[in-house]
Amino acid sequence: MDGAGPLAGVRVLDCSTMIAAPTTAATLADYGAEVIKLERPGVGDPVRRFGAQRGGHGLYWKALGRNKKSVALDLHAAEAQALLLRWLPTFDVFIENFRPGTLERWNLGPERLLEAAPHLVILRMTAFGQDGPYRERAGFGTLAEAMTGIAAVSGYDDHPPLLPAFPLADVIAGQSAAAAVCAAYVRRLKCGAGDVIDFAIYEAAMKLVELQLTEYAANGTLHRRLGNRLEDTAPRGAYLCGDRAYVALSGSTQAVAERVLQTVGGDELLADPRFRTNADRVRNGEALDALIDGFCSQRTRDEVIAIFNRAGCAVGPLETIDSVFENPQIVARGSLVRLSDPDLGTVTVNNAFPRFAYAGMPSLTPGPSAVGADTAEVLDRELGIDSENMRRLAQDGIIGLATAPGEGPPPEP
Repeated sequence: MDGAGPLAGVRVLDCSTMIAAPTTAATLADYGAEVIKLERPGVGDPVRRFGAQRGGHGLYWKALGRNKKSVALDLHAAEAQALLLRWLPTFDVFIENFRPGTLERWNLGPERLLEAAPHLVILRMTAFGQDGPYRERAGFGTLAEAMTGIAAVSGYDDHPPLLPAFPLADVIAGQSAAAAVCAAYVRRLKCGAGDVIDFAIYEAAMKLVELQLTEYAANGTLHRRLGNRLEDTAPRGAYLCGDRAYVALSGSTQAVAERVLQTVGGDELLADPRFRTNADRVRNGEALDALIDGFCSQRTRDEVIAIFNRAGCAVGPLETIDSVFENPQIVARGSLVRLSDPDLGTVTVNNAFPRFAYAGMPSLTPGPSAVGADTAEVLDRELGIDSENMRRLAQDGIIGLATAPGEGPPPEP
């Protein structure tokens, strides 16, 4: 299995929708796991219709559905539930993000799943977890970003709190949950028993503001929103250069901060009592930023980066979404990759990461075009369902056979 990824041979059944839990499944697929994605017949994962489309195909779906096979199975139906329980022993991991109580109403709670497959690692991902007063509330990553203080500490004091312009909490939760699944799988290898992971998206998001939470609990400190600046360290921010491009610069250690001061203003600035220690620099952050702004404004971005780099400062380009594609480090490492796609011709996605020197990584394929694109092939191979029974199950709405998203019944609210 060398070269196919560290999780080659591991099988994952992904029953989740939207972003957070499907990110976990996509990450496991990046590591080499075989991922079968269950979708509701005709409707499919709502992320197929989320965000930008091209030719009727969701662009984000092509990235998030990568290296997954789509099987359309309606778990509302008792016959579908029986099929699932018969199929389950062939899997190592089961991922779901239904509201708490949904699987139990379908008689598919963790106890029943583990009865069918005692070795199974079950990931239950929800916004707020399986217990507590919020457990039954609808929730997305946005609410986690709001509830944990992320928005409250982002932006500027004279503007409203700032929610990220991207699914921050969902993606960090998806990545963190992949680590949890791997940890539970290692335990399974040692003792043979599966586990049930109760994963709350908001708890993953809280790790991002742990510094502020710990400081407030100890000292009662509430920092102002300072945009790109921090009250913990200076200099730190985005600085506009003479060619209207930005650089990002951080002087989070004393040695690096002194190099910045020396570069911007020589020995005189280095000896300036306003900037002698980090506490001094934080108190005089606006003045320090003004000096760095003045230095950068007289030079192009490339010149600024070259000068600071020669001095050993931590500096880099603040890229725009379009310029990311031209960043030499991103290009050299192949961090973005173009995949051949039957619907779009090509689609660009983030490459799998990190790199494994010996296990390697599987090649990437974009998310399957149709809901249930692989239903017939997978169920025939793995459950021995012949063509006659396949047609009957499809007619009864138990399974779906390769339909475009949105062609079936509307999803439940």
